[in-house]
Amino acid sequence: MRLFSREKPKIKITTTKKDGFSGWLKCTHCNELIHANELQRNSNCCPKCDYHYRLSADERLSSLADPETFVEMYTEVKSHDFLEFADTEKYTDRLASAIEKSGHDEAVVVGRCSLANKPIAIAIFDFNFMGGSMGAAVGERITLIIEYALVERLPLIIVSSSGGARMQESILSLMQMAKTSAALARLDQAKIPYISVLTNPTTGGVTASFASLGDVIVAEPNALICFAGPRVIEQTIGQKLPAGAQKSEFLLEHGMIDCITRRHDLKNKLVELLDILSGNETDPLLKK
Repeated sequence: MRLFSREKPKIKITTTKKDGFSGWLKCTHCNELIHANELQRNSNCCPKCDYHYRLSADERLSSLADPETFVEMYTEVKSHDFLEFADTEKYTDRLASAIEKSGHDEAVVVGRCSLANKPIAIAIFDFNFMGGSMGAAVGERITLIIEYALVERLPLIIVSSSGGARMQESILSLMQMAKTSAALARLDQAKIPYISVLTNPTTGGVTASFASLGDVIVAEPNALICFAGPRVIEQTIGQKLPAGAQKSEFLLEHGMIDCITRRHDLKNKLVELLDILSGNETDPLLKK
């Protein structure tokens, strides 16, 4: 007879989780734990440190345009592999992958909508489509929406989030800098307002052309805004850049942008700016 006996506990062992994602994330800026649902409810901004994560083009539209007012335009303009370019992948394969990832057929979405009942023309970049890079189709869509704003005399807003010109299209992508800038010059001559909104990141040929040509340039907090990135510059000059260089706050201090606005306040800020800028074409002082 055994004095002591104990059956082994029947423990159910689960080798794999049904859902590998628990919903918790570590903020890349403050390292605090945040839940994905909390992040989504807070306009994709960290509730602890207010770090602004990227938004897709659809999310950005939802935050700015009045409900059910956006009409997409110029969807027939799409990228083509003019140069039959291939690096580690064929350009055509990269385009197909970008379409699947972003849900859009190009790196920019353009059209017309209402912003607090004010009719506007708008263009919004989607960084999920090949890093928001600007190829010939992107430049053409931007130019067409500028020309539409000119004909209809609508204020124009462009929200940029881009890695710059698209290398797979070589000089064809760089030519878009001149084309979009020339179109904006005509808009300026007609005294039609153009507001440029810079988000993280806005770099390369986009920064060096239409993104920097707004009548008012608004940026989100802590956004990287530059032509060449900090690592490229440091490798070129052999020196470290000042802390925070090429971020929104640094650029505001040095006069490259006009204001920094939190995402929660962006729509109200744009409405305020449109109220200030609209109607100036009839001001007799500006006709002299």
